Amino acid sequence: MSQQTGPGRPPIASVGEAQQVIANLERIMDSLLATVEEETALVRGGHLGEASKLEAAKSELAGHYLAETERLKASKEFLKRSLPAALDGLRRRHDTFHAILQINLTVLATAHAVSEGIVRGVSEALNRTEVPQTYGATGRSVPQKPKNRQPMALSRTF
Repeated sequence: MSQQTGPGRPPIASVGEAQQVIANLERIMDSLLATVEEETALVRGGHLGEASKLEAAKSELAGHYLAETERLKASKEFLKRSLPAALDGLRRRHDTFHAILQINLTVLATAHAVSEGIVRGVSEALNRTEVPQTYGATGRSVPQKPKNRQPMALSRTF
C-alpha cells in the first residue's frame, strides 16, 4: 500500500526522482531565503509597506517548501538508503535555513512590539488630554478607568 504525500504526490521511488526533488527543494529554499532576507532588511530599515508586499510571494514559496519537505519525509527511509550524503547535506542546509528564519521572526516580532508600543503611547496621550483632572478623597488625581477611554481611529494609507 503506497503512502500519498499530498494530492497526486506519491512518495519518491527512484534515485533520479529523489535528486530532482532535493534540487527543487534547494531552489525553493534559495528563493524563500532571498525573500526572507529582503523582508528582514526592509523591516529593519523601517520600510514596512514595501516589506508587506513580499507577503504573497513568501506565502507561496512557504507552501511549496512545505509540500516538498513532506514528500521527502514520506520517503525518508528510501533516502537514507539511497542518498545518505545528499540527505545529510540537506539537513545541514535546513539547519542554516532555520537560523535565518529565526532572525527574520525576531526582527518581525521586534517591529510588531515597537509599533504596538507607539500606538499605545499615542492612544494614552490622546486619552490623557480628554480626562478631566479631578481629585479623589485622598487628594490625589483619579486615574481614568480603561473602559472609559475613547477609541482611536487609524488610517493605514501611506
